[in-house]
Amino acid sequence: MKKLLLSLVVGAFMFTAASVEAAEPKSPLDHQVAAIDGKPVDLSQYKGKVVMIVNTASRCGNTKQYTNLENLNEKFAAQGLVILGFPANEFGKQEPGTNAEIADFCKAKYSVDFPMFSKIVVKGEGIAPLYQTLTAKETNPKFAGPISWNFEKFLIGRDGQVIARFSPKTNPEAPEVVTAIESELSKK
Repeated sequence: MKKLLLSLVVGAFMFTAASVEAAEPKSPLDHQVAAIDGKPVDLSQYKGKVVMIVNTASRCGNTKQYTNLENLNEKFAAQGLVILGFPANEFGKQEPGTNAEIADFCKAKYSVDFPMFSKIVVKGEGIAPLYQTLTAKETNPKFAGPISWNFEKFLIGRDGQVIARFSPKTNPEAPEVVTAIESELSKK
């Protein structure tokens, strides 16, 4: 009887553990986030596209990369590239504004037309689940590691997996970035 009870308990635990594991995001695109206007967005709508996820800031030496990101958006959006901007304030407090202020700044100063999202935490305590998936060894073994600064870029392939990571200093229009984007866009 004890063996039967023990096997039932172990079986129930294994079933529960498997269920929890199955619920864990396997792709950065398995998350729901808030758009910059606060409305919920299911990132799974971008599966099948090539996605670049970038943590942004309005008062950073890299802020001018908004121009390069918008250039990529204009050049490749029709082919399936989607750029997703995630404002964050972890590095030098360089994104202190409200979501409305950030949206106005991006539109007025850089004519940003790609989707922007509500400010989130990309590193440390309170890290957003999306960035946990992007930076954890368990979910992104090839490109894991903490975000180093504003404008770190992750390229997500059509299959929903991270295929490249570019440092904050790498210009979004650098040859290695454009080549990676074009290579993935060529896959149908």
